[in-house]
Amino acid sequence: MNMRIPSERFGNVAVAMGGSAAEREISLLSGQAVLKALQKQGVDAIQFDTKVSSLDELKKMGIDRVFNMLHGRGGEDGQLQGALDLLGISYTGSGVLGSALGMDKLRTKLCWLGAGIPTPEWMVLSSTLDVERCATELGFPVMVKPALEGSSLGMAKADNKQQLEEAFKEALKFGCDVMAEQWVEGAEFTVAILADKALPMIRLETPNAFYDYEAKYATNTTQYHCPCGLSAEQEKALQTLSLKAFKALGGEGWGRVDLMLDQAGQPQLLEINTVPGMTDHSLVPMAAKQAGIDFDALVLRILDTSVMRVSV
Repeated sequence: MNMRIPSERFGNVAVAMGGSAAEREISLLSGQAVLKALQKQGVDAIQFDTKVSSLDELKKMGIDRVFNMLHGRGGEDGQLQGALDLLGISYTGSGVLGSALGMDKLRTKLCWLGAGIPTPEWMVLSSTLDVERCATELGFPVMVKPALEGSSLGMAKADNKQQLEEAFKEALKFGCDVMAEQWVEGAEFTVAILADKALPMIRLETPNAFYDYEAKYATNTTQYHCPCGLSAEQEKALQTLSLKAFKALGGEGWGRVDLMLDQAGQPQLLEINTVPGMTDHSLVPMAAKQAGIDFDALVLRILDTSVMRVSV
């Protein structure tokens, strides 16, 4: 499965990482891993921290394409993508539309509603006055989420009105829309996508209340099952649904779709990630490995998806 892609195909590559978002540290870890893999395979690649350097410098440096490893706002929400489009520099991952929609959990929900994609019921929390309405309409427990953060930052489970009000106030600190989502009991899965194809699914198990920031990056108690334990027919159906959900938001190149199977065995899609992590705890490399694609080959394949992007 590790097909060799000529390194000279890519020209001069900048690995965008760091930035100023809340996920800066994870972005640096992902970016360094990608940079090391590219350089190891003969790609002329450099580190580019957008917190330190202006994007205008990319043109002066003769950069041909950007491997985007900027997690969160500024790098994953269409801002970087729009700037690179104007500079005429190709990049990995989704374009402006797919990035903006995929980063916004609220708009993701609205798009999926229109596309007939199953997703848990939700409501926007605009003030503490919405706590009572949420308790009536959604019941408990619920998951509270800032709409524009990744890595589970600011997310909290609420089992009663007091916890809901506290979670809402904490989520407000992230300076974006806050939503409450109906809690789903069941198995959690993720579907990695590479070049419009779904990789083997991973089933996640954590002793935490949910797959939060700690479970993702700071603990070794999370279990990752790949093969995921579903029948081949079930897995294929969920992969197809995930690809549909990804494309409905304008997703391109590579990414990840997170979902759950509720107690009735029905899929409930949660969100997509257009710049997934590439650390030693990350899910896309795990899925790729199960498909026979090692980390170095995966990095080249992701970079190769930028070759076909049309620059202005």
